[in-house]
Parts: sequence; C-alpha cells; structure tokens
Amino acid sequence: MATKPSPGRGAVAGHPMESQQQRKEIYTYEAPWTVFSLAWSNRIEQNSQFRLAIGSYIEQYNNTVQILRTKYQQQPNSENPTMQIYSACEIEHPYPCTKILWSPEGNKAGAGASAGGGANNFGGRDLLATTGDYLRLWSVSDDDEKGDGTLTHKREALLINNNRNSEYCSPLTSFDWNESDPSMIVTSSIDTTCTIWDINTQTVKTQVIAHDKEVFDLAFSRGTDVFASVGADGSVRLFDLRSLEHSTIIYETAKLEPLLRLEWNKQDPNYLATFKSDSQCTIILDIRQPCTPVTVLAGHAGCVNAVAWAPHSSCHICTAGDDSQALIWDLSQMAKRPIDDPILAYTAEGGVNNLQWSSSQPDWVSIAFADKLQILRV
Repeated sequence: MATKPSPGRGAVAGHPMESQQQRKEIYTYEAPWTVFSLAWSNRIEQNSQFRLAIGSYIEQYNNTVQILRTKYQQQPNSENPTMQIYSACEIEHPYPCTKILWSPEGNKAGAGASAGGGANNFGGRDLLATTGDYLRLWSVSDDDEKGDGTLTHKREALLINNNRNSEYCSPLTSFDWNESDPSMIVTSSIDTTCTIWDINTQTVKTQVIAHDKEVFDLAFSRGTDVFASVGADGSVRLFDLRSLEHSTIIYETAKLEPLLRLEWNKQDPNYLATFKSDSQCTIILDIRQPCTPVTVLAGHAGCVNAVAWAPHSSCHICTAGDDSQALIWDLSQMAKRPIDDPILAYTAEGGVNNLQWSSSQPDWVSIAFADKLQILRV
C-alpha cells in the first residue's frame, strides 16, 4: 500500500501502472456526490480489470448507485497505459444505501436461477443487492446494443417485510449475503430484528428479535448456519439458524456503548472484529473466549469507520477512520503480545467513510472519502 495520496483532481485520475517490483498503484474516481457504500463484484471481467458499485450519501429521497468499470488508455508521452475508472451504469435509489453487496456466486459455473444461470459467462447477469428503506435486488449486464463498455440494469425484486403491528416499514441498517448458500440474505433493522430471506422465492424464511435496541450490523460466519450481530445495546450476539430460540452474547461493551460494525474472519471463523461508536479502537474477539477481546487495535487518531479482513489471509485486517488513515495490521502474534503498530499505512485526502477488500482480487483495497473512491494495491 502506498504511503502518499494520489495527486490531481478531475472526474477521473489514474496513476500509470508501475513495475511488479514497485507494486504501488493508486487509482481515483471522483463522484458527483459524497460516496458512502461500496462493494467489489466477485466476478472476473474480460474487458475490465474491476467492477465496483458505489452509493451516494445525499440527505434527501433521490440517491444514486453507480457501477464502475476500468479500462486502460495509452497516454501521450508515456510508455505504459493508464487505468481509468468510469461510470458504466447509474441506478436511481430511494434514500442512501446503507450497504451494497454483489452476489457471492460471482464467476462460479452454474450460477443458478438467482443469477440467471449465466454469472460464469462474461455477458451474463451479475446480481447486486442494496439496503435502505427496503431490500432490493438488481441485475446488471453488458449493454450489447451500445458495445462501448456500458452496462444496463434491471430491478429484480423489492423485498418488504412490514411489521404486522405497524403500517410503516423500519429502515434496514445492513445485510449479509451467505457465501455457501447464495439464495440466503439476512438483514438487520432499527426495529431490533434480523430477517432471513430466500431471494429465490422472495419470501421471509424467519425473523428474530436480535437485540434490545437497534441492530446496526451483522455478518455470516463461514458456512450456512451461523451469523453474528451488533447494535445499540453494546452487545455482540451469535445466532444459529438451526436453533433460533436462543442466542449467545459473546461480548458487551463496559458501559453498553453502541457497537457499529461487525466483520467476520472468513479464513479463521473463530475471530470477529467490531468497534464502538465514536471510538479510535478496533476490537478483535475470539468466540472461543467470549467477553474479553483478544486484542485491541489503537492506531487511529480519529474515530474508526470501517474494518475489513483480508480475504486471503487469516491474520491480516484493514481499518480506516476519520483521521484519513487506512491501516493494515498483522495479527499473527496477537495471542502472545499486544499489537501496537500497523505494518502498512495509507493517508487519504479526507476522513475515510468506508473500505472494502476485494475477495476476487485480494491485492486490492478500495476506500471512500468525501466524493472520492480510491483503489489501492496492497
């Protein structure tokens, strides 16, 4: 990961590809609004190195999701082509997205009915889900008529689960897409519930009252049955779909301060990461040793806003916050000693709102700050 922000402004700014020995690449896309939610597609594209989705944060009803792609262009007086990021598709979205995810099926063969059976083909549809007021599913495919690298979109589903005791639908704060069973999505809400959806049938499988207050985030473990959630009551709770009558509280903050985000280590599902509201620290938990963090990462000078485990490593994690820093940590020795310093650091041009580590191309991390999306090679 580079240690300096990319210079320059404009609609799209790119850095020339450097040698593999240097491996320092930073690419910047400037959106027409503040960027909040973002997600990497899990498919490998033939004519674009990356496909990402970003969501706007505009404090009004009309918001936008952009699908970004990349292309290489030869620049004057340059030996190497430069990667450019461009908007290939825009989706009108009511209210800001609280989260965006692409189907975990990605490039798998035989993607199944939920992805139109064609996710393994370059021209096939790619499923995208968003949460806000409701859970929405979209399909994205190449615009064959134009043939200029643009994409078309279609809304596949609008999933609403109204509380029978109210005529209103409680906003959704987050969701996760089960990687082992891509027909399953679980959403969290400010009404204290988590809802498990079957997106093939577009029906609710079950709903649980998960917390005493609002649920802010959740994540599946590896496999199909276990997920965890965090919320305004300051607890981390573990659920098993095979036995939803009970949940296990594996951690509570000392003064019941709200926990905002939760990330599960998919390479070693014994470990979770979370952080408190207005906190400069990231808490690492071992579910085999509940109640006490195995380590606390305290390298930020501002509030932590996002965290992401490395998709290819069980002991690396990236954190980002209001101090404009994105930090990568090596946790391999955390059982033996405190982890005081990150192994890599990057300084952005503003407080980082969100970050994602690409699972299909794990050399790349994306961050969002102000109206910018940056893609960083790590």
